[in-house]
Amino acid sequence: MIFKKIYLLFLLVFALHPLYGAHIIGGDVTYRCVSVNATQKRTRFEINFTMYRDSKGGGANFDIDAEFGLFKSSGNNVWTYVKSFNASPKDIEPVGYDNPCIIIPPNIGVEKAVYEFEVDIDWGTEVYQIAYQRCCRNGTITNIINPGSTGAVFSVEIYADAISSCNNSPVFKNFPPIVICNGEPLRFDHSATDAEGDQLVYEFCAPLASGGTDGESGVGDPTSCTGVRPAAIRCIPPYAEAQFVLPMFSSINPIGGFPQVSIDPGTGFISGEPNVTGQYVVGVCVKEYRDGKQIGSIRRDFQFNVTVCQIAVSANIAPDFDRISTGYVEFNQTGEDFYFKSCGSNFIPFLNKSTVERNIQGYKWRLIQGNVVDSFTTKDLDYTFQKTGRYTGQMILNPNLSDCSDTAKLIIDILPAVAADFSFAYDTCIAGPVLFEDKSTSGAGNITQWSWTFETDTSIVLQNPSFEFTSPGVKKINLKAADGNGCTNVIEKNIIYQPVPALIVVEPTQFTGCVPASIQFNNLSYPIDDTYTLEWDFGDGNKDDNISPRHTYNDTGIFDVSLTITSPIGCKTKAAYPQWIEILESPLADFVYAPEVLTNFNKTALFTNLSERQKSVVWNFNNLGISFENNPSFSFPDTGQYLVTLVAIHENGCTDTAKAKLDVMPVVTLQMPNAFTPNNDGLNDDFRGYGFLDGLINYRMSIWNRWGEQIFETGDPYIGWNGEINNDGQMSPQGVYIYQVDYISPRGEEKKLRGHVTLVR
Repeated sequence: MIFKKIYLLFLLVFALHPLYGAHIIGGDVTYRCVSVNATQKRTRFEINFTMYRDSKGGGANFDIDAEFGLFKSSGNNVWTYVKSFNASPKDIEPVGYDNPCIIIPPNIGVEKAVYEFEVDIDWGTEVYQIAYQRCCRNGTITNIINPGSTGAVFSVEIYADAISSCNNSPVFKNFPPIVICNGEPLRFDHSATDAEGDQLVYEFCAPLASGGTDGESGVGDPTSCTGVRPAAIRCIPPYAEAQFVLPMFSSINPIGGFPQVSIDPGTGFISGEPNVTGQYVVGVCVKEYRDGKQIGSIRRDFQFNVTVCQIAVSANIAPDFDRISTGYVEFNQTGEDFYFKSCGSNFIPFLNKSTVERNIQGYKWRLIQGNVVDSFTTKDLDYTFQKTGRYTGQMILNPNLSDCSDTAKLIIDILPAVAADFSFAYDTCIAGPVLFEDKSTSGAGNITQWSWTFETDTSIVLQNPSFEFTSPGVKKINLKAADGNGCTNVIEKNIIYQPVPALIVVEPTQFTGCVPASIQFNNLSYPIDDTYTLEWDFGDGNKDDNISPRHTYNDTGIFDVSLTITSPIGCKTKAAYPQWIEILESPLADFVYAPEVLTNFNKTALFTNLSERQKSVVWNFNNLGISFENNPSFSFPDTGQYLVTLVAIHENGCTDTAKAKLDVMPVVTLQMPNAFTPNNDGLNDDFRGYGFLDGLINYRMSIWNRWGEQIFETGDPYIGWNGEINNDGQMSPQGVYIYQVDYISPRGEEKKLRGHVTLVR
C-alpha cells in the first residue's frame, strides 16, 4: 500500500514583516500576439503578469498602479530603457487547491491577480524585455541569503523572430503546489503549452532580484534600485540573481532532497524527494525553439513550502465474512498486497475500510484474469468469479488525483471446496479402540493433511487413526481435512461411548488389616462414571455401589471381594477376588492413673495398664518421655495440661491406642492472720497473707476502720499493713479492723477474701 502523506501540519511564517514587505510569493509573465502591422513593421502584444501574494500575512495588497518597464538589447546583455506602463490588478481571486488531501491552516492564504496591458514592438534585431520589480520576499525562506531584504523581478524576453512572426509565448498548464511533503516523492507537472507547437526546453534557473527595504519605514527612496518599488527608468536590466546558500542549494538545485529534486528538460516534470523542511524560492525557465533557433523564453518565480505531512488516504479492504454463505475465505495483508483465498465459494463481498473518508472522492476497482479486466467505481464490491484460478487486481483511491491517491493490490485465489467426512467402528459393549476411516474429498485432488481431535488437548494427524477413550459419554469427534491448496474443511460427529471396561482393575489401600480395618478400594477400571451401576460385595455381608468405596471390617477373618459393573446400555462385566482381604485381631488399650488430681505440690502420677490382648506397650508422656514398662510413673515438669498415650501391641503386630489428658493444676494457698503486733520486734510486725502465691494476678488488699474509712491499700501481696494510716507514720489505734482481698487465680478464677484483723499494741 503506497501511502500519500498529504494531510498537512505546517507553519508558514508569512506575516512577519511591515506593510511593504513579505507579501510577494511568486509570479510569471506571458505574452500573446494581438495583431501585426506589416506596413509599419510592428506587432502588438498583450502582456499578462500573473502575481501571487500572501493574503493573510498582513503585508501590502497588490500594487494598484504597478509600474512595468520595457527594455531592449542589441546584444552583449546591454539594455536600454524604452518606456514604462502602469496597470492595476484585475481578476483578484484566492488560489485554492482542488485536492482533498491538502488542508490549509486558517492563517495561510494565497491570492492571485493578473495585470494586463498591450504594447507595440517594432520589428528588428533587438531582444525586448518587460519587467516588474518589487520588494520583498518572505524572511523565512530557506535557500537564499537575506530573503527578507531581497526583492523580486518578474520578466519575459521577446526575441526578434518572435516579434516579426507574431509568436505567442508558452503558457504554464498548472499552478505550482503550495506545499510539498517532506520525505515523500514529489511529482508535479510544470509543463507549458505553446500555440505554435514550438519546442520547449525546461530548466531550473536563478530567480532575479531587485530592490530592497529603502522607503519601507519612511526612510530612504522607495523608487531607488534598493527601494521597495524600484522605478523602471532607474533600474534597468541585467538584474542580479538571488544569492543561494551554497553549497547546499543553488539555482539548479534549489530544494535538495534525496533523490535530488530536478526538472525534466523535455517534459517539465518536477520529481524527487525533499528531505529538509523549509521555504524555498524556485525559478523555472522555459526556452522556446523553432527550427533549432531560440525565439523566446518565459520565467516563473515561485515559493515552495516543504513540510511534515500526515497520512491523508490509506487504502484498506477486507472480505465481509458475514455475507459468505458457502465455503470460506482466508485473508491477510502484507505491505500493499491484500491476499484472498476462497475455498468453495466463487462469491467474495469486498468491504472497503479505507481512510480518511472525508479525503476520498472516488474509487476504482480492477479485477484481472488473463486478458479479461473488469472495472468498477463503487466503494464496496460484490463480485462473483466465473471459474477457479488466480486473479489479480487493484482498488485505487482518488484515481484522478495523483498526489492524493493510494492503491491496494489484490491477489485472489478461487479454489475448489474440501468436504471433510469420516466413518468409525468399535465394540459398543467391551471397551477398546475406536477405528476411524477418513472419507474426505477435494475438488483439487487428494487430501494431504488431517487433524483429528478426540479429547481436549488430544490431537492426531494420521489419515486413519485409532483412539481409545478412558471415560464414557457422548464424544465429539472433529476432523479438519486440507488439500494441496491449503483449503480446509471441518466436520464434527458424536459417538455414544458406553462400553464396560475390558479389564476390571481394583487397588485396595491394604490387603491385611487390624480390627477395625478401614480400607479404600480404588477402582482404576475404565471407562466408567456415575451413570454406570456398580455392585461391590466385601465378603462380610456388606455391599456398596460407589465407584471407589471405603469399607470398614469389624470382624477378624479372610474375606472374598467381588465387583460387578453394568453400563447404561446394559453391558455387564464382573471380577472376583477370593480370600483377598485378611483382618487380624487387635488388642484393647486402656489405663488409669493416680492421683486423679495433680497440682504444683504433687506433679507425679502412677499409671496402671489395663489393656487386653497385648504383648507389649509403649507409653508417651506428651513427648517429654517414653516408657516400655507395664505400670510406669512420671513426674511432670510444671503445671499445665499433658497428653499421655498408651500403645498396646498384639503379638500379630496389630495395635490399639488409648489417650488421656492430665491436668497439673496450679494452686494458690493464701491465708490471712486474725491479729498482728506492729512493735518492731521482728515478729508479726505487719498484716499480710501467707502461703504459696505463684501465678496469682491482679492482687488488691484494702484495710478499713470501724467508721468505714479506708486507711490502707496495696497491689503487692508481699507488702503488708504496718498499723499506720497508709503506712506513712500516723499510728492507728489498737482495735479491730476490716480487710478485703481480691485476686485472680492462675486459671482465671476471681477470688475474694473478707474478714477482721485485730491490731494489738
